[in-house]
Amino acid sequence: MSTELPDSYGPPPEGPAPAPSRRTFIATTTAVGGAVMAGGLVAGASPSAAEEASAADAPPAGRVALTVNGERRIAVIDNRTSLLDLLREQFGLPGTKKGCNAGACGARTVLVDGRRVNSCLTLAVRLDGAEVTTVEGLADDDRLHPLQQAFVDQDAFQCGFCTPGQIMSGVGCIEEGHTGSADEIREWMSGNICRCGCYVKIVRAVEQTARGK
Repeated sequence: MSTELPDSYGPPPEGPAPAPSRRTFIATTTAVGGAVMAGGLVAGASPSAAEEASAADAPPAGRVALTVNGERRIAVIDNRTSLLDLLREQFGLPGTKKGCNAGACGARTVLVDGRRVNSCLTLAVRLDGAEVTTVEGLADDDRLHPLQQAFVDQDAFQCGFCTPGQIMSGVGCIEEGHTGSADEIREWMSGNICRCGCYVKIVRAVEQTARGK
């Protein structure tokens, strides 16, 4: 029997090629996969898929049309936007202040269709077609609203942060007819907090305006 080893450079043996070893298969697959990814053929999702995912993640938006201080305003907003944020950030009306942002301080009071509302707790998208009045809409050019003038006459403010909400709530209180007495005014204005403690003068200002109405 011959003991010579086959020539490694000779013709391949006849018959089916042997299956690759596990190590060879893994090494080959890794190399090819890396080349494909490097070439950008399988590197992540397609641009259209990315755009669709981005659109799916975007918050729902809505269109709202309001009459604000006598002017028709239209905006496309995130459906979660509060009336307060719409007025301040998109309509440029910073007179309505953001206080506790939880409906407890009254600094954000505005009138919607003549009724007092907490603008920080009111979704703007639900007010389509409504008429909104803020403190900026009370004066007639350079002529102050009677309650604004009464606040000046009675020195009913100090830091002034709560004043816009106090005035808007006072206007609503007068229009609602809740000014029969100082106690009634205090009761119906109780949702407006003045941390400077000007309550007595605020009540006097509301009384002065109600008498002149």
